Amino acid sequence: MGVGRRAVEEMGVNPGFWRGRRVLVTGHTGFKGSWLSLWLHAMGADVAGFALAPPTEPSLFELARVAELVPSQRGDVRDGAAVEGALRAHRPEVVIHMAAQSLVRRSYADPVETYDTNVMGTVNVLEAVRRTADARVVINVTTDKVYENLERDEPFGEDEPKGGHDPYSNSKACAELVTAAYRSSFFGPGSSSSPSPAVIASARAGNVIGGGDWGADRLVPDLVRGALAGRTVRIRNPDAIRPWQHVLNPLSGYLQLAEAMWDSPAFGQAWNFGPDERDERAVRHVADQLSAHWDGGIEWEPDPGDHPHEARYLRLDSAKARAQLGWAPRWDLDRALAAVAAWHRRLGAGEDARAITLAEVDAFAREESAV
Repeated sequence: MGVGRRAVEEMGVNPGFWRGRRVLVTGHTGFKGSWLSLWLHAMGADVAGFALAPPTEPSLFELARVAELVPSQRGDVRDGAAVEGALRAHRPEVVIHMAAQSLVRRSYADPVETYDTNVMGTVNVLEAVRRTADARVVINVTTDKVYENLERDEPFGEDEPKGGHDPYSNSKACAELVTAAYRSSFFGPGSSSSPSPAVIASARAGNVIGGGDWGADRLVPDLVRGALAGRTVRIRNPDAIRPWQHVLNPLSGYLQLAEAMWDSPAFGQAWNFGPDERDERAVRHVADQLSAHWDGGIEWEPDPGDHPHEARYLRLDSAKARAQLGWAPRWDLDRALAAVAAWHRRLGAGEDARAITLAEVDAFAREESAV
């Protein structure tokens, strides 16, 4: 279903919208959540977080001292009472749900945890929104892997069938169905009960990269770890094609979407935020390009071991976000990889992680506003 395009003067993230806005980010201790929390705080938002402890050591959350800026409640989205308590305590106007079990290989090892976190965690967040009735905008961040991937080498539009071969992808597809069911049942016009004021949307993006990511079983963090340790990195599926982009690209999409949803419930839909087609590249290309930006290069080789199934092709069609939100990925893949190398180079030289990250946010925002 189409919606009206935002006015030209509203293109890009509007810092004025976020100034003083009460925002709750679930999963704010993770890589994407830390970047988002720092950006929101820099714009003057009254942002709070609900999450488990940082999932990696080291972590951007700890190095950038995000907890000094963002009131943080430690909790698990599988605990519905705790989620509701966080919403009652902060009374957010905007909820951005990012807490998840986000690793494909871990989902094979522990599928129960994966489904419990990604499906019931989403239920708990949406149920808390329904019961507290303060939030006006809710975005459930899922993944580009929610689609039934038949390896057709064609980009997925938002209305393509959902699926997922592995427990992670499938659980996120289930979370999309949960979001759609809650939207039609409990939120907005046509719901079967007293509607909440909230507008509900889902946002799909994946294969994001950026400084400060130490996630397990992820290409760029694995390459960075190998480079810092001076060892050759083994890479599985070097010919797999993915839609790579800097983390600030989709985050800007989530923020623009929230602004649009505030003005019109018609934007309460599913949205893709993927890179330009030229940045849908093979794993080996990303490894080689990061090596080119890294002082001294990075050695890698194919991993001949047996690996769980992962789709060979994955591409997103983001035409709707471009046409109706005015969103576009501002940093291409080469710029993103250069930024990753520069972030870690500056950290290694003793610079402050928060300052490095906010400098990139500022550069991105200035370039976005200049477009």
